[in-house]
Amino acid sequence: MTNSNQYQPNPELDLMFERVVDVPRELVWTAWTTPEQLKQWFTPVPWKTVDCEIDLRAGGIFSTVMRSPEGQDFPNIGCYLEVVNNEKLVWTNALEPGFRPANQSGGSAEHPCAEFALTAVISLAAHTNGTKYTALVMHADKEARVKHEQMGFHEGWEAALDQLVTMIKKM
Repeated sequence: MTNSNQYQPNPELDLMFERVVDVPRELVWTAWTTPEQLKQWFTPVPWKTVDCEIDLRAGGIFSTVMRSPEGQDFPNIGCYLEVVNNEKLVWTNALEPGFRPANQSGGSAEHPCAEFALTAVISLAAHTNGTKYTALVMHADKEARVKHEQMGFHEGWEAALDQLVTMIKKM
């Protein structure tokens, strides 16, 4: 198993979101690793996730298609770097499946996140009240971090987590 200290946040380069949610971590894990579930919560409303492909292994694909309220689709293709069942998911958009370097062709005004590479670490820990959920998103430079934060990183990740919890509770 990989040393969990491997992913230490750097406040100059990284964004972090952490919260305890009152649902079991195994169900949070399933929501992150089952395409049909992920499509229900992953993108904050009014956006939608209309497609998802997951090959849950290091080097496997993590791909989503997000649809804007105006109906424009934004594909996101990434690669899992680390998968620890019920504990940790790590992926990046800097690599495509099979660890192939991605072509960072740039984003658009509607979806500027596509213009910078990031690595996301989702950590799940058992907690007396359910699950301690931690999302760490690492950027290559301060400019990308600032841009991501200004795009509404904290509000978006919080809204998506609320949607995940709501979905689990309705099951």
